[in-house]
Amino acid sequence: MRRKLWTEVRMFYFDSYKVPVTGGLLLIAALGSPSNAVGAEDKPNIVLIYTDDQGYGDCSLLNPEAKFQTPNIDRIGRDGIVFTDGHSSDTVCTPSRYALLTGRYSWRTRLKKGVINSTAKPLVSTARATLATLLKRNGYHTAMVGKWHLGMDFEENGKKIADGPLNKGFDYFFGIPASMNYGYCAWYENETATMPPFLFTKKKPNSLVKVDPRAYRITPPYSETPKHGNIKVAADFEDVLVLERFTEKAVAWIESVHDDARPFFLYFPLTSPHKPVIPQERFRGKSKAGAYGDFMVETDHWVGEIIQALERHGIYQDTLIIFSSDNGPENTWKKRIDRFEHYSAGKYRGGKRDIYEGGHRVPFLISWPKGIASGRRYDGPVNQVDIYATLAEIVGDRVGQHEAEDSVSFAPVLRNEAFTRVPMIHHSSRGGFAIRAGDWKLVVGAGREAAEPANGLMELYDLKDDPAETTNVIGQHPGVAERLKDMITEIILKGRTGEGSEASNDTPVEMWWRK
Repeated sequence: MRRKLWTEVRMFYFDSYKVPVTGGLLLIAALGSPSNAVGAEDKPNIVLIYTDDQGYGDCSLLNPEAKFQTPNIDRIGRDGIVFTDGHSSDTVCTPSRYALLTGRYSWRTRLKKGVINSTAKPLVSTARATLATLLKRNGYHTAMVGKWHLGMDFEENGKKIADGPLNKGFDYFFGIPASMNYGYCAWYENETATMPPFLFTKKKPNSLVKVDPRAYRITPPYSETPKHGNIKVAADFEDVLVLERFTEKAVAWIESVHDDARPFFLYFPLTSPHKPVIPQERFRGKSKAGAYGDFMVETDHWVGEIIQALERHGIYQDTLIIFSSDNGPENTWKKRIDRFEHYSAGKYRGGKRDIYEGGHRVPFLISWPKGIASGRRYDGPVNQVDIYATLAEIVGDRVGQHEAEDSVSFAPVLRNEAFTRVPMIHHSSRGGFAIRAGDWKLVVGAGREAAEPANGLMELYDLKDDPAETTNVIGQHPGVAERLKDMITEIILKGRTGEGSEASNDTPVEMWWRK
């Protein structure tokens, strides 16, 4: 019965919606079929840059009315492909990062809403393949520099970590465990804090951000006793230095491996423009959108430093760069509209945590000068969960039955071939679901809690005519809504997206999904 239902919903989807590819020609035939072996000389270096809470409208290439410019980020799109309908898999940090690295929706795990605590047990099982393990088995050097926020084990009161990035396929790690608003704030290199987090602090007022009374900083002085705060911090840690430290370490790692015969993979998840909004002094006043705009200007600067490092070593042409964000903008986007007329979510509804487009439609740019034609735009839907299968195809690997269950390769887009993404699922921080098929988007309840929408009723939007989701048309198209509800139920029950044998969700479906 389930196999028959999946066949029927596929027929409905593919018969109804075809999305053309636009743009120029592929420069080289580097993207073979998954069965073709790809030699080391044909495999690109890969740099995956991941910002934190950057909305669709916080990229000047996507938002001509932006109150700041992001020339280095824009260059990635101009040198490659701009995906105007690209999505994070969730609307908050942890679940989006899980899906990005594993090619599997995070709501299939124990995490059904929100994010994990910075000291939580790891969400990614050591038995599960990640982008790092995929590329490592294909001969890549692998490194992660930046914010993890997928859980790790802490030892010796935070002095050492275990079951972190080094256990998920990365050869090298430098970064922080999670966001800077709780847990440990210290610099970790591989499995050891460069200076142990034996001091204490708390959120401190941030006078830079005038539109947000709850703006905070993590900055000295620090205390030796917990009565002055519950954030454990190292003596050499200061929030304003985070982006610079990350970039220095990332550039140093590139320099250490760039002339090796093996290609490299760098995962570079930044902490900006997530709170604390703390642009360095040299970037202040560089935008027309207050401290937030200045922070985006600084973020763009550090992205430029990575690009310059690639150019300096003559490997920019051979490097595939993916740029995206983990979710839409923090809810201060509303005040930025009022004060600066800057629309962090662009024309889209909502922002971070929301099931609507502003919560998960994000900047999504890919360049590879030697491998794909520049100056192209793709207007069909793609998801960060698809990066896994796409990279597997690029390096000539096959995705196994027990990995990346929700990932669909969009390599045909890079080859300038026709591509239609099978239905994708969106998920909100409150546990709400939506399904996207072609131009249709159905917002449904969050299983037993019916958290999205608030009244538990379904909403249907035609994104082609109404990208801002202003008009619920479910009354005019009840049949479409029912078929989409069948589709999302099928994807959830099957444990994977698309073809292939059934897979397992980590928790009993009947506990969190109402059929």
